[in-house]
Amino acid sequence: MSSSSQIRVQQVESTSSQTSRGESNTFPQRASGGFALIDSLKRHGVEHIFGYPGGAILPIYDDLYRDEASGGIKHILVRHEQGASHAADGYARATGKVGVCFGTSGPGATNLVTGIATAHMDSVPMIVITGQVSRAAIGTDAFQETDIYGITLPIVKHSYVVRDPKDMARIVAEAFHIALSGRPGPVLIDVPKDVAFEEFDYTPVEPGSAKLPGYRPTVKGNPRQINAAIQLIRESRRPLLYVGGGAITSGAHEEVKQLAELFSIPVTTTLMGIGSFDEHHPLSLSMLGMHGTAYANFAVTDCDLLICVGARFDDRVTGKLDEFASRAKVIHIDIDPAEVGKNRVPEVPIVGDVKKVLTELLRRCEERNIKQAPQQTQEWLNLINRWKEDYPLVIPHYADSISPQEVIDEIGRQAPYAYYTTDVGQHQMWAAQFLKNGPRRWISSAGLGTMGFGVPAAMGVKVAFPDEDVICISGDASFQMNLQELGTLAQYGINVKTVIINNGWQGMVRQWQQAFFGERYSNSNMEVGMPDIELLCQAYGIKGMVIENREQLKDGIAEAIAHDGPVVVNALVTKNENCYPMVGPGKTNAQMVGLAKQPPKAVQEPVYCSNCGAKNESTNNFCPECGTKL
Repeated sequence: MSSSSQIRVQQVESTSSQTSRGESNTFPQRASGGFALIDSLKRHGVEHIFGYPGGAILPIYDDLYRDEASGGIKHILVRHEQGASHAADGYARATGKVGVCFGTSGPGATNLVTGIATAHMDSVPMIVITGQVSRAAIGTDAFQETDIYGITLPIVKHSYVVRDPKDMARIVAEAFHIALSGRPGPVLIDVPKDVAFEEFDYTPVEPGSAKLPGYRPTVKGNPRQINAAIQLIRESRRPLLYVGGGAITSGAHEEVKQLAELFSIPVTTTLMGIGSFDEHHPLSLSMLGMHGTAYANFAVTDCDLLICVGARFDDRVTGKLDEFASRAKVIHIDIDPAEVGKNRVPEVPIVGDVKKVLTELLRRCEERNIKQAPQQTQEWLNLINRWKEDYPLVIPHYADSISPQEVIDEIGRQAPYAYYTTDVGQHQMWAAQFLKNGPRRWISSAGLGTMGFGVPAAMGVKVAFPDEDVICISGDASFQMNLQELGTLAQYGINVKTVIINNGWQGMVRQWQQAFFGERYSNSNMEVGMPDIELLCQAYGIKGMVIENREQLKDGIAEAIAHDGPVVVNALVTKNENCYPMVGPGKTNAQMVGLAKQPPKAVQEPVYCSNCGAKNESTNNFCPECGTKL
């Protein structure tokens, strides 16, 4: 055994020196399955891996050790495998690359499941590599054996069990191709322990060489459907762009902007779509849905054309589906044919990559000199602007406490260009409402709603972008789900700033119990047992802070951002603040609760010209600017 191990080390070191930059001299060369895995990951551009070792995956970690020692892949040791999967997820969302995480067999693999499901729901490209018991022991209920292949089948894009080390390089190449192409998602590679040990004649498989017959995602939109979409846009008087995460995945931010400006179309986004359109733009309506802006929800209710771009009509957006955009024709652009028509049948379905479809649509408009007719949507925009004036998002100010919205607004003011991650709950919705993020700078668990996501995701983002500000907006309940990752932040000096919006509750649970369960607050109060954040951080060797009042807020946030190292800020906020507006279950988007009461309107309201948009006295019969009859 020892002589075999020595031979293996020599062979690996020799091969590693020749392939440190993805270069190959003479192949095939003798190498182990573990070496083939690490070398293949490097060839596919992997620079960081998040993981936790254990018995079944130790051979792979042994090869990783030698690669790290030679300046290769950097491994980040998390404190829990769930942290590894969320860190890889955050890394992928922020970079657009594939995130990679490791876990051993049994509980190591099952601890990854929540993170895999999170990535699957939000279409995040991820490679999950798990150790497995030896091939001969599979099915015998061996120590730490679980069928992770079977367990994860519903929550991955594809799965592999490597039965022969000769297949390793091909499988890795295929996994990267699958994870990134079409609608992205996680791919599992399960590696039996003896496969990682076994030596064979290794020949690398280069990136981009994977061939998968039958797997050919449609990326170009059907020309006839694109023409039909253009025609509907030209006919529309009340169009609305409804933009989801698919626009961010495809990098279609500029194309969305061009389309919106060409036809003067207001734009609303999903939680996943935040960052796809500049929220400072006059056409922006921000987020729609359960906790979206009032004007976005009114707009989707009254529009006559809904242009869905890379979104999936999920229930948190649509409310009562039968009445969602019920007056509108629908254009649905998405790369996943399974989503087009799943919840809402569109008049014009277009399967394809969002960026490619919009680019082609804009090209056809330019070629044919198609643009908006003068003042075609002006009346619509005037109406929306009145909604914006009447129903703005409000930041409450209380005499005896800081509101959660105040804290988030101050953070956004001081760090407008930071990468933001969130946990899940009220703080997530407030962050979505008040932060104005750029593309890929909003990282949040949308589809699965995973508490404990924020800190490890921020860790992954910061590893990817060490020179950028990375801030996690968390809640007192969510933070405690994965607070052990403070150890990882401390070990590697990962300079993440975490702000806990601490109201002493599982805030969203409390809000629902108040609204729909007769104020019976069953097991939702978190005050007893909440750790002292300053002492907790001190135990981990990082900086902890408390903000208790408005006078401390501005300077406290500035101090946290300026500190050279990880910081956790415990912001003690109003206890019973609710997140509004809110669309209740079974209600339509227009049936929001919590809208600010409007002051009584003057008896004589101004009239806006439908042609030029000029503001007229209510007594005018004709617009003095353009002569249009009012």
